[in-house]
Amino acid sequence: MHDQATLDIAVREPRGIAAILDDIGPILRERADREVDEDRFVAENFALLKSSGLVEIGVPTEFGGGGADIDQLAEMLRTLAHHCGSTALAFSMHTHQVAIPAWRWTHQKVAAVEPLLKRVAQEKLILLSSGGSDWIGGSGRAEKVDGGYRITARKVFSSGSPVGDLLMTGAVLEAEGEPPMVLHFGLPMNSPHVRVLDNWRVLGMRGTGSNDVMIEGHVVPEAAVAARRKAGEWHPLFHVIATIAFPLIYSVYLGVAESARDIAVACARRRKPDQHIIQLAGRMDTELAAARLARDWMLATVRQNAPSARTVNDVMMGRQLVARHAIAAVELAMELAGGASFFRNTGLERRFRDIQAARYHPLQAGPQAQYAGSMALGLPVDTVY
Repeated sequence: MHDQATLDIAVREPRGIAAILDDIGPILRERADREVDEDRFVAENFALLKSSGLVEIGVPTEFGGGGADIDQLAEMLRTLAHHCGSTALAFSMHTHQVAIPAWRWTHQKVAAVEPLLKRVAQEKLILLSSGGSDWIGGSGRAEKVDGGYRITARKVFSSGSPVGDLLMTGAVLEAEGEPPMVLHFGLPMNSPHVRVLDNWRVLGMRGTGSNDVMIEGHVVPEAAVAARRKAGEWHPLFHVIATIAFPLIYSVYLGVAESARDIAVACARRRKPDQHIIQLAGRMDTELAAARLARDWMLATVRQNAPSARTVNDVMMGRQLVARHAIAAVELAMELAGGASFFRNTGLERRFRDIQAARYHPLQAGPQAQYAGSMALGLPVDTVY
């Protein structure tokens, strides 16, 4: 368990992040407020993130980046979400794909991640995550060919797909007499065998460009396979991935809920307060406080720098609590604002839709409860996901 002193550690911002967000935040907010066709990817915002230096902010300074740690990256994403949820969520996928190799280089001295980190800093590469497609079970097919593996797959929820440079993904290799193995690799999005489908038509987070990506025969060289693991079982690499990625992703949902709260309070202050309005405001802020505490718990877990099945359990409990309380806070914000919340130009309607996406990242409610319960009872969790 984390003590309160650990939870109260102040977030430190690297020099420049706060100033950058002060400059670009209002631009992102104005674009989100005036956007009519929300199914359109936030391409202009990603161009702004590139030119501002935030794409490489999580790369260690010795490789040309900004050296931001997980706490600082989480605060960056939370702040971005105040302005535009879609931009923040799509960028969280790039951010955690940078943060994970940066953490492995800093804390595990894994030299193999150095070339990727240098490329992100020098070329301002946008890394894509194929999200739930490449969770513990893996997806897609890898077929052994001369010098490498031919990949056939459909990767869903590939946020930022219209502007991505490298898809950090994997595929399952099956060989007679051996257990299925997941191969992990970075796949260039400009390959003639890679196709982005224009199929992101959804309830919320409509600007993330989380289209399906089709991989039809791209050959990954043997030397480009970064890791191998047994399909359907937790691996130490995924302890790192899960521990680091989800506090970053769920910082976005905290930011969405906080921005909904601010809008609702502004609406309520224009009305004569009564006991109903006062109690709604109090309930809303209580839910938001719970979401903040859960997010802080997740970040405190990361600071232990010891990813394991236990840290995954802590982070996933935090992920579940952030989602539950952030969604509840936004629902109360809708009630507090009253009829004004139903109008798009108030801004709550979009945030209400965006916050619903917090339900769908792993571990979802059922598997998370099974994982936590198994840990509590001393049962194995290797295949719970």
